[in-house]
Amino acid sequence: MTSQVSSPAEQDGGAAAGDHAAGAAGAPGTPGKEVRRLDRVIIRFAGDSGDGMQLTGDRFTSETASFGNDLSTLPNFPAEIRAPAGTLPGVSSFQLHFADHDILTPGDAPNVLVAMNPAALKANLADLPHGAEIIVNTDEFTKRAMAKVGYAASPLDDGSLEAYRVHPVPLTTLTVEALKGYDLSRKDAGRSKNMFALGLLSWMYHRPTEGTERFLRSKFAKKPEIAEANVAAFRAGWNFGETTEDFAVSYEVAPAAAAFPAGTYRNISGNLALSYGLIAASQQADLPLYLGSYPITPASDILHELSRHKNFGVRTFQAEDEIAAIGAALGAAFGGALAVTTTSGPGVALKSETIGLAVSLELPLLIVDIQRGGPSTGLPTKTEQADLLQAMYGRNGEAPVPVVAPATPADCFDAALDAARIALAYRTPVFLLSDGYLANGSEPWRIPEVEDLPDLTVRFASGPNHELADGTEVFWPYKRDPHTLARPWAVPGTPGLEHRIGGIEKQDGTGNISYDPANHDFMVRTRQAKIDGIEVPDLVVDDPSGEAKVLVLGWGSTYGPVTAAVRRVRAGGRSVAQAHLRHLNPFPRNLGEVLKRYDRVVVPEMNLGQLAALLRAKYLVDARSYNQVNGMPFKAEQLAGVVKEAIDD
Repeated sequence: MTSQVSSPAEQDGGAAAGDHAAGAAGAPGTPGKEVRRLDRVIIRFAGDSGDGMQLTGDRFTSETASFGNDLSTLPNFPAEIRAPAGTLPGVSSFQLHFADHDILTPGDAPNVLVAMNPAALKANLADLPHGAEIIVNTDEFTKRAMAKVGYAASPLDDGSLEAYRVHPVPLTTLTVEALKGYDLSRKDAGRSKNMFALGLLSWMYHRPTEGTERFLRSKFAKKPEIAEANVAAFRAGWNFGETTEDFAVSYEVAPAAAAFPAGTYRNISGNLALSYGLIAASQQADLPLYLGSYPITPASDILHELSRHKNFGVRTFQAEDEIAAIGAALGAAFGGALAVTTTSGPGVALKSETIGLAVSLELPLLIVDIQRGGPSTGLPTKTEQADLLQAMYGRNGEAPVPVVAPATPADCFDAALDAARIALAYRTPVFLLSDGYLANGSEPWRIPEVEDLPDLTVRFASGPNHELADGTEVFWPYKRDPHTLARPWAVPGTPGLEHRIGGIEKQDGTGNISYDPANHDFMVRTRQAKIDGIEVPDLVVDDPSGEAKVLVLGWGSTYGPVTAAVRRVRAGGRSVAQAHLRHLNPFPRNLGEVLKRYDRVVVPEMNLGQLAALLRAKYLVDARSYNQVNGMPFKAEQLAGVVKEAIDD
């Protein structure tokens, strides 16, 4: 779903993320009903994992993107394929923040909660600000369902929801009634209640409907009766909003035309953007893309997506385990492909020996780690940033590997290109550290022009590159480029370029097996020097006043919450500087100088202080950690309080 924007860029911090900011009343849409204009809205759909909340949120998001709002999403779901129905651990939710200006996060607190059952209400109620709207499916508030989550009496009747604007709606009953003309059982008809809710919310916020109807007919093309039933439920929800007296007000959120540079935009998730970035990198390098992967949450979507693009020369291999997956990918790298393996933290542990082999062989290989909560199996569907030290040091011996981290879902595209650039130019494996928040979240992405993409063309070795003392010309597989220290990339089968590979230490130049102590020392230091010498941009510091004493330094997916928090602090009249790291190994060359310019450095991380430990060790600065490991991203207001405390300290 794409939209055209032709307005200049403009950044606007807007109201606080929890605000349901209202403006002047607009012209009424439905006779007798008021239309209010808002600058932003945060909606959360919540229900059982089988209620279709992710699909509902995704469809609302797609229509919001096509309308032209800026947006940010936060899917949140259990790890089980079908979690226990009606229980708190089984609640699945999807939060969408959309606005008429530039926004950065899915929002701190929902303005609207759609609760499909008592568990969904109880699991999410604490996040709601007073005055928020709650749309409740009353059909599910049976004694048994309420008792399952600890409600002794119905919260709809006991006065506990007086602080909120509650809309009791019998979603299941209304859906079944709307589908009477279809040959469906009551149970099957009731499954479309999520589409009824989507129709109602689409009416409330003036979302387009054509795209959702097309989607439903396409999704259920082989079952036209089911497709039309879902469309009918969707339309019934829309009509209910128009006709019921309980919803006397609808809302408008204008397109965010001023928030974006001119271009063509689409909504995109982090994993999809990363997949497209890998394809673009292979095209720009004129190399076939090879993915060796084993399914693991939350990285599997990359395997699913890349398997659809054989027309771009993409080859995907679903291996029997993580070790086989990276082994196949490294073999493809040896064969001259842009090789990728995708995984999460537990898979990185299994791949570590082969990553070390790639370091020794000095071959380009992208290791995409979509981080999740750990250790071990941990929290498969929740987010964390706790694999940084594993990426830096999780191998035996001295095995340095570059580390690149995207900042937003859309930035995953550019980060993939950047990681490929480093891998191809320097002949090294590269870690790309995304996480579950970026992988599953989405935002508008400006589709780049092909001519603006970097040239990643690779020159393979084609003949001898060294002359012996007797004048004989030979091929030395470890003779290095003096600028990058990269060794030549010789595709197997090229006449005269036969050479030895394997994990045992090689002799400098010749590549022969060597146990010589001096040679090993030289090779270890050379591999480290190659990584240290990688060209990365200097760190850019955002310090408008130039008077800030506090620097907030982030990496990866903390970008959105940190930037939103910094905006709030500045809006309150205080000075604070901000910088964000994409390159974590090697660090930007000016990082040490930047850190020493400020009295205090605050480092928010979704781990127990891994980047802060690296900064303290390398630059001897008092980097102050602020840490969270609850499986959820930071909230902007939470970080704003941390920054204010650092300024006042």
